[in-house]
Order: sequence, then C-alpha cells, then structure tokens
Amino acid sequence: MSGFRLYFSYLSMLFRSQMQYRASFLLLTAGQFFIPFAVFASLYFLFERFGQLQGWSFYEVALIFAVIHLAFSIAECFARGFDMFSSLVVSGDFDRLLVRPRSTIVQVLGSQFEFTRFGRLLQGAIVLAVALINLPIAWNAAKIATLVLMIACGVCIFAGIFVLFATMCFWTVQGLEVANVFTDGGREMAQYPLDIYKRWVTVFFTFVIPFGCVNYLPMLFLLDRADGPAAAYMAMPLAGVLFLVPCVLVWRLGVRHYRSTGS
Repeated sequence: MSGFRLYFSYLSMLFRSQMQYRASFLLLTAGQFFIPFAVFASLYFLFERFGQLQGWSFYEVALIFAVIHLAFSIAECFARGFDMFSSLVVSGDFDRLLVRPRSTIVQVLGSQFEFTRFGRLLQGAIVLAVALINLPIAWNAAKIATLVLMIACGVCIFAGIFVLFATMCFWTVQGLEVANVFTDGGREMAQYPLDIYKRWVTVFFTFVIPFGCVNYLPMLFLLDRADGPAAAYMAMPLAGVLFLVPCVLVWRLGVRHYRSTGS
C-alpha cells in the first residue's frame, strides 16, 4: 500500500507542477485532441470510398480503433517514465532511485506523467461512444466486462513494451528508436482488424506481442462473430497481463546487472 501512496504522491506533485503553466498545458492537450483526428479522418475516407474492408463496416473498425487508442493513451500518460527512462541512465539519476527504500518500478513510473495525453484519451472516448451508439450490440455483463478488459489489458501490452525497451538502456545507455516500431507501429497496425494482414503479421501480433488478443479476437465476441466458446474469447485480453509479467521480470534482471554511467 505504501507503494500506491508514493505513486499517487508523484502523480499529484507532477500534475500540480504542470498546471503552473495552464495555457501551455491546455494548448498541448488540445493539440493531442485534434492532431490524431487526421488518422481517424483517413479511416473515415477509406470507408467513404470503398464502403467496407473485407466485410468490416466503418463503425466496427471505429470500435477497434477506439479501444487501441484508448489503451495507448492511458499507457503513454501513466507509463511515460519508462518511455523516457534513458534520460535517467544518461544523467546518472537512476543511481539515486536505487538507494531509496522503494520499488524502482514505482519510482520510474512516478518520474514522468504526460497529462496532456488526456486530449488523445478524450478523442478515443468520443470515437468509442460514436461506434457504440451506431452498432447493434446486445450488451450484457459479460460483454461490458470484456470491453473493459480489452482496454485495461491493452494498457498492459503498451506498458510492457515501454518496460522492455527501458531495460535495454542498462546495456545500450541510449534508448532504442526501434521501440517505436512496436508502440506507434503496433498502435497503427492494431487499429484495423487483424484478418486484413498477411498470416505472419497476424501470428506475430497474436502470439508474440498479443495485440490481437486484446482487440481483434474479443471484438469478434462483442460483435457476435465468435466461432467457439464465448468464455475463451472473453479471457483473451488477459494475454496482455501475461505479456507484462515477463517484461517486469526482465526489468528486475536488468536492475541487478546495472552499472552506473558515472554521470
């Protein structure tokens, strides 16, 4: 519980510090709200031109789009410390975290928050609401729980990628730009149904980085397209948690082998 209190203390302090420059905060938040609409607009014009995408309607794909963008926005807001972790290694500030009697994970999470990502989060929420209003989904407790799991476990996948590539900084010092292939690239890929891609792409993003398990497969259950036990599709998003666990274990291994940069 002390770890949670520490985390929320970091959260409160950084939020108050960012709100000292309210005009800047509001402008950046507005930018995060409007800029991603270009991506959604391209999705809209794609369906305006072709009508459907391999049997998927615009609002069905909009629901997939909203889920993955909500998950990415939450992860980018609250797990940003790992995305920017290389700066702590380069400056030697990570040494200070090691001598404190608290978890390094909590401290790195609390080192950086991107509250301006609330703009992107709001955009995703609006797209989600529009999609749900226009889709004839017969909602029940199971489907509501599945939708919540999809978003929460999507956050776990993005956070896991941040943690994994932050760990690489223990050996490379500088952050690796290849991480963007799996964060930004994964987000762009997962905003469409997986069955439109080649088989190897589908396999990789289902069994290695399980975006398909938190978005595409449970979406089949929500849309009553599932071919098999409903419980299996409902449990699919938990693959995101299973992905995060080894990422955290790799992090702990990296911490044990860390050697200070001497900065």
